[in-house]
Amino acid sequence: MFLDLSAPSGFQHTTIAIFASGAGSNAQKIIEHLHDNKEISVGLIVCNKPAAGVIQIAEAWQIPVLMIEKEVFLKGNAYINELRRASIDFIVLAGFLWKIPELLIQNFRNRIINIHPALLPKYGGKGMYGSKVHEAVIAAGEKESGITIHFVDEHYDNGDVIFQATCPVFEEDTADILAERIHQLEHENFPGVVEECVLSLQS
Repeated sequence: MFLDLSAPSGFQHTTIAIFASGAGSNAQKIIEHLHDNKEISVGLIVCNKPAAGVIQIAEAWQIPVLMIEKEVFLKGNAYINELRRASIDFIVLAGFLWKIPELLIQNFRNRIINIHPALLPKYGGKGMYGSKVHEAVIAAGEKESGITIHFVDEHYDNGDVIFQATCPVFEEDTADILAERIHQLEHENFPGVVEECVLSLQS
């Protein structure tokens, strides 16, 4: 007698594309977190920098990589056809530095989420990314910072907030020290929030 390993009636599977521009530490954590998940998988890494570390992560996990060009992404078809061919249902921005074009947002409305290294609505908007955010937080004398995970709309760092977590900012902090604390929050929380968002869409 053989076990029936086919998907149960009504079974839903969601395929995620992770967009990343850099080292890919958040992408790595998400891939690891979802590795044994039967309902969600990472099916594509989308990258705009040929030397980005996330490409090696994708290769190690045998995940296809889509390299994109700015002109096509922002003024062309936003790679919609390529995403459809990869059966992508949901997009996660994990350190992706280009603004998301309206065409992509329209095709994935409420299915694109981003992580921002500050407590929005503070320290968000155009030009506020990476160390620039941490420098601004420290310069303002803030006593706490954190992360915000939010849906993506047509404006920078403007979509509905899904989740926030905080950490202290100390007087002796530099941008690099604060960045390490923020990265820890990202790694601890982002994978689980991604999973919860996808499962809530499936239900």
